Amino acid sequence: MKKLFGLLLTVFLIAGCSANKPTDTAKENNKPLKKVSVVLDWTPNTNHTGLYVAKEKGYFKAEGLDVDIIMPGQAGADQLVASGKADFGVGYQEAITQARIQGVPLVSIAAVIQHNTSGFASPVEKNIKTPKDFEGHTYGGWGSPTEKAMITSLMNKENADVNKVKIINMGDTDFFTAIKKNVDFAWIYYGWDGIGAELRNQKINMIYLTDYSKKLDYYTPVLETNEKMIANNPSTVKAFLKAASKGYEYAIKNPDQAADILIKAAPDLDPKLVKKSQEWLSPKYQDDANKWGVQKKSVWENYTSWMYDNKLLDKKLDAKKAFTNKFLPK
Repeated sequence: MKKLFGLLLTVFLIAGCSANKPTDTAKENNKPLKKVSVVLDWTPNTNHTGLYVAKEKGYFKAEGLDVDIIMPGQAGADQLVASGKADFGVGYQEAITQARIQGVPLVSIAAVIQHNTSGFASPVEKNIKTPKDFEGHTYGGWGSPTEKAMITSLMNKENADVNKVKIINMGDTDFFTAIKKNVDFAWIYYGWDGIGAELRNQKINMIYLTDYSKKLDYYTPVLETNEKMIANNPSTVKAFLKAASKGYEYAIKNPDQAADILIKAAPDLDPKLVKKSQEWLSPKYQDDANKWGVQKKSVWENYTSWMYDNKLLDKKLDAKKAFTNKFLPK
């Protein structure tokens, strides 16, 4: 399950955006490749396949870019991108929303997956089939206020009592380790841990957020940058997204070959998991959108409204400034 990283306004104000120097792409006039970085949100997985494809297939190079794909470390992708220590990152709509409310000018530039594929998973023997069944069980999470708000929101729809749910912080413990101990259910992406459960013959019940509210069909994950990068290096942003788009489009059409590229780049991953996850996820990158990466204002406004109503925001978001489609290929 993803781990949300806290966003610190002071990081942005102190560090500035020194890494974003106004230079153009190197495709023309035999200029050297421009070095740029993209920091992941987590360890490599099939949410990231398009980036690795773009690097392996030379799509970034064709756009004049030498792209370094890096792990987040202790500082999350949001902090690194906000401070200019990374040019691009893999983030989430919810985190970008919270960042912008705090005055941190992160901007979502593409939706990696068109619809939310996350939800609450539990072993079938726990008999958790609806949010009401959360009562009397233990939830394992990563300590974000969003988690309790989400559980409460779903349970309220069934007149259930969230006070009957024990919520614990399991940190970096993975889903399969947690459910062997004192955790009954957790928040996962089906495309990774859900597929992992299938391969382990671990039968699970899955409660998808989108089954309970249209407002919960938000973009997770997304590709992000900051306003200074957009202002000073628009051609670089455009070049990066053109190559990334080709990478994800390749993965949509060629899931097996794309999985091989991810496995080559991250050999510690379980090849069976990568292959099966990629097969499941590739059609969902674009899904019903007219092209990969496009975002809708209504999706941003719907989820912002949910966050505000659940007291996760002090004020409402100006959605028009939080995302853009203008750098996506025509």
